[in-house]
Amino acid sequence: MAGPAFRAAAVRVRVPATSANLGPGFDAFGLSLGLYDDVVVRVADSGLHVDIAGEGAETLPRDERHLLVRSLRTAFDLLGGQPRGLEVVCANRIPHGRGLGSSSAAICAGIVAARAVTIGGDSKLDEAALLELATEIEGHPDNVAACLLGGFTLAWTESGAARAIRMDPSDSIVPVVFVPGKPVLTETARGLLPRTVPHVDAAANAGRAALLVEALTRRPELLLAATEDRLHQEYRAPAMPESISLVNRLRADGVPAVISGAGPTVLALADGKTADKVALLAGEGWAANRLDLDAPGASVLPLAP
Repeated sequence: MAGPAFRAAAVRVRVPATSANLGPGFDAFGLSLGLYDDVVVRVADSGLHVDIAGEGAETLPRDERHLLVRSLRTAFDLLGGQPRGLEVVCANRIPHGRGLGSSSAAICAGIVAARAVTIGGDSKLDEAALLELATEIEGHPDNVAACLLGGFTLAWTESGAARAIRMDPSDSIVPVVFVPGKPVLTETARGLLPRTVPHVDAAANAGRAALLVEALTRRPELLLAATEDRLHQEYRAPAMPESISLVNRLRADGVPAVISGAGPTVLALADGKTADKVALLAGEGWAANRLDLDAPGASVLPLAP
């Protein structure tokens, strides 16, 4: 059987940062943010060449160990076979190890680029298959769903398969992220979670998660109540005490604030009138960035002229 055919031209993929959990939606909710990594992939005659600029340029491997390259390879296997060679150029803007979905961005960029550079790739790897593959590589679907689909996503597994739905967040919501200087490993943060939680806390989170769907999409005035969490944030405080302290200070001031993903970044859900003021509340030691909401998710774009 003949192997796949590849496009001679390079493809450019843009993938957004994401914030998972959003307070009570642990391992289920994701929000796509207007901060992007760009990747250009071209099939070459032989070998592997990886160039990295921006975040991770000093530390990321430039060989088969790179998560994006591993994701490319996994997707190519599903698409029918590997190209003879690859050239990969990464422009990274999403901070690493900060709870903004940098690993999910790399995974999604790799599999979307592999599909785009393979002739007939769309028919061989549809949207549902992309989510399945990204989840298999990442281990859970919350960030990859938001990265692939954009907007506000709710992800779950059904009979062992990843599923997700996309909703449009309210246009009035303005995300503000507070990024600390030091990372926290996801494994460290997850390792602090207890095996069981009190039933009253689980019930409270279920109610808040349901409310958060309404608050994020139609009634943002309910966001402060809707982002209350009892399942994971306080348990993770020993790994990120400054982040938990900032969340508590912002919420005391009436600002809906949560730990972004596994942290230590703090996400505030402000509006157009308050976002600039909110960005000034953290003080020294934080890089505060007012972002847009991302709508399209992972996208194949024209190459820059």
